Amino acid sequence: MAHKAGKSTPFTIVFGGDPYVNDQTARDLRHQAQHNRPDAELIELDAGESDRYSFDEAVSPSLLADVAIVTVTNLQNADDKLADAMIAYCKQACANAASANESSIVICRHDGGMKGKRVVDQLEKAGARKELVPDLKKADAKLNFTISRFERQHRRVDPAAAQQLVAVLGEKTGELAAMCDQLCFDFDDDPIGLDRVNQYLTANPQVTGFAVADTAVAGRTAEAIIQMRSAVEQGTDPIALIGALAMKLRSMAKASAVRSGVISQAEAKMNPWVLKNAQRQLSGWTSDGMSRCIRMLAWADEQSKTNGGDPVYALERCIVAISSKGRES
Repeated sequence: MAHKAGKSTPFTIVFGGDPYVNDQTARDLRHQAQHNRPDAELIELDAGESDRYSFDEAVSPSLLADVAIVTVTNLQNADDKLADAMIAYCKQACANAASANESSIVICRHDGGMKGKRVVDQLEKAGARKELVPDLKKADAKLNFTISRFERQHRRVDPAAAQQLVAVLGEKTGELAAMCDQLCFDFDDDPIGLDRVNQYLTANPQVTGFAVADTAVAGRTAEAIIQMRSAVEQGTDPIALIGALAMKLRSMAKASAVRSGVISQAEAKMNPWVLKNAQRQLSGWTSDGMSRCIRMLAWADEQSKTNGGDPVYALERCIVAISSKGRES
């Protein structure tokens, strides 16, 4: 999370990580700086389109204000002259705490690559603080981000609900953050539970597929088929439902391998909550049954992509097989 940008921090570099979180961190810093300096002018610059003169002008007193809060995006694209101007200003502003309080505040965003490394290193030497942003590539990082998003609103979320959000929106950080904020705005529940999350995600085919899979794994064949048909009638592509069913069974297959010692939990690369939930659903399953269901899902996938195939019928066959734990009928 962002630290306070104010009296002791006139120059900050928000470095790398997930693009949405990088932007959010810069916005948090700017908001905190505004709180400390409500009289400051807000200025935004793109390092790829700005020169040293526009930067010098931005950080200098103007007719509107004595100081400014300057956000500089794409720091990695700064040319040498702009970089030198920023370094010189950073040295001056960070020279001592007293002068820093009278200086404009600069918040730079860098995409985290090797490009522009010189300016980052020299700004750090000049006194700039570097905010390292997490990349959210691992499942645990995404889950922690989701939980922290609720904490920003002084709210809590059930682990199952957080995991569902990550499963569906984990590759779209901005949409994930927006959904967390919307749930907090619309509901007073504390913690926010799985039912509330699913209430908002039912239009998403992956969620619908997960719901169908859970119902089928629980052995409720007719209910699962009704859920599937309803989803298809409402416009959900059968191939999306097949994909969600396959994802569910792959999770269970990995959970079985972990339980039997074939692979380690680290090798499974599964979130602990997902692994524990999948292991709870393994009761009554055999390796042969699991293999049969996975083969049927591959067949259903082929049916959905082949002219003349009947993907809905194929889905029904898969649901029946999953509900019976892959036993031959």
